[in-house]
Amino acid sequence: MQQQAVTAGAAPVPATWRQVVAGTQMLFVAFGALVLVPLLTGLNVNVALFTAGVGTLLFQLVTKRSVPVFLASSFAFIAPISYGVAQWGVSATMGGLMAAGLVYVVLSQVARAGGMEAINKLLPPVVVGPVIMVIGLTLAPVAVNMALGMQGDNQAYETGLALSIALPTLITALVVAVMGKGMLRLLPILSAVVVGYSLSWFAGIIDFSGVAAAPWFAMPDFTTPSFHWEAILFLIPVAIAPAVEHIGDMLAISNVTGKNYVKKPGLHRTLLGDGVATMAAASLGGPPNTTYSEVTGAVMLTRNYDPKVMTWAAVSAILLAMVGKFGAILATVPTVVMGGIMILLFGSIAAVGMSSMINNKVDVSEPRNLVIVAVTLVFGIGGMTIKMGEFTLQGIALCAVVAILLNLVLPKNFGHEDEA
Repeated sequence: MQQQAVTAGAAPVPATWRQVVAGTQMLFVAFGALVLVPLLTGLNVNVALFTAGVGTLLFQLVTKRSVPVFLASSFAFIAPISYGVAQWGVSATMGGLMAAGLVYVVLSQVARAGGMEAINKLLPPVVVGPVIMVIGLTLAPVAVNMALGMQGDNQAYETGLALSIALPTLITALVVAVMGKGMLRLLPILSAVVVGYSLSWFAGIIDFSGVAAAPWFAMPDFTTPSFHWEAILFLIPVAIAPAVEHIGDMLAISNVTGKNYVKKPGLHRTLLGDGVATMAAASLGGPPNTTYSEVTGAVMLTRNYDPKVMTWAAVSAILLAMVGKFGAILATVPTVVMGGIMILLFGSIAAVGMSSMINNKVDVSEPRNLVIVAVTLVFGIGGMTIKMGEFTLQGIALCAVVAILLNLVLPKNFGHEDEA
C-alpha cells in the first residue's frame, strides 16, 4: 500500500530543462555543507565542487543510476582532515583519504557476503556511537576559539566584534533548522553563512583582493596525493562514521521513494560507489564523498525521484568548479563566521553519535557497554597517544581501533560472570 501511494503521488518524468532546474536546486540544497568542508579544512573549494560532481557520476555508474542521491563530503571528516593537513600537508592527507576509500570497498564486500547483519556485527552501535561523538567533540575548542576571533594562537579579531558576528550566525542556523518551513529548513548552514557574511561586510573585515586577482574561468587547482603510513593509519578508521551514515541515508531514501535500495542495487553497490567516489576525489585533492542527508530531504519535498536529476546536479557542480572567481569569493568568508557554524556542526555530530546509541537501545549500565563507551570517549577527548618506536596511533584512529577491539575481545557476559 505504501509503495502504491508513493508511486501514485510521484510526478511524471519531467522534460530535460526541468531536470536541469531540479538538479541545480538539489546542488543549492547541498551547497552550504559542500563548500563549508573545504573552507574549514584548508582544501580548495573549486576542487571540492569538481570532485563532488565527479563522485556523484561515479556513484551513479556503480549503482546503474538507480538511486536519487548526491555525493559530497561528510562533516565527520572535518576534524581528521584539519589535523591531517596541519600535521602532514594536503598531499599526504589525500593519500590517507584514498586509503579510507578502500575501507568503503572492504565494507561493501562484507555487505555482499553477509548483508547488513554482517556490518552491524562488525560495527554495532556501541562502537559507532562513541566514535562519532569523539569526531564531533575533539575540535570543539577550535570552534569556540574561532567564534572568539582566534586564528590559531593569534587574536585575529577583537573578541567583542567576533562574537557580534559569530553568535548571530549561530542563532540563524538554529532558527532556520528548528523553525524553517519547506525548502528553507534544509538550508540552515547556507542561511547562516549569508547572515554572517553580511555582518562581516558591514564590519569591514572582508578582504576582496583575492577575488580581483582570480581568473573568471580556470581549471581547479588539483593536488596529487602522496602516501605516508602515519597519515594512512590515522585516516583509515575515519571512514567508519560516514559508512554508517551512508547506511542510514540508504534506508531514508528508500522510505521516501518507496523502493528498497538496500536490496536493489544493493548495499554492497552503494557502499562501493561511495568508496570509488572517495578515492577519485582524494586523487585530485578533494574531500572524501558520501551521500547527503539534506538532499534526501529535498527529494522528499520536491518529489523528484528520478536519478537523472542528480546527474544534472553533478554536472552543475563540475561547471561551477571552473569559475575561478567563485572560489575566490568563498575564500573571503571570515573565520568568525565559520566558528559560529562549527559550534552547531560539531555539537550536532556528537549528538548523532549519542542518538545512534539511544535509538538502538544501547544500555550503558551494562558493564560491557560501559567499558567500551567510557574508554573510547576518554581516549578521544583526552588526547590519548600510543607510541611504539616510530609508530604513533592517536585521535579518532585510536578510538576506532580500541572500540572495535574491545567489542571483539570482551565476552558478551562481561561483568556478569558472578551472576552466571
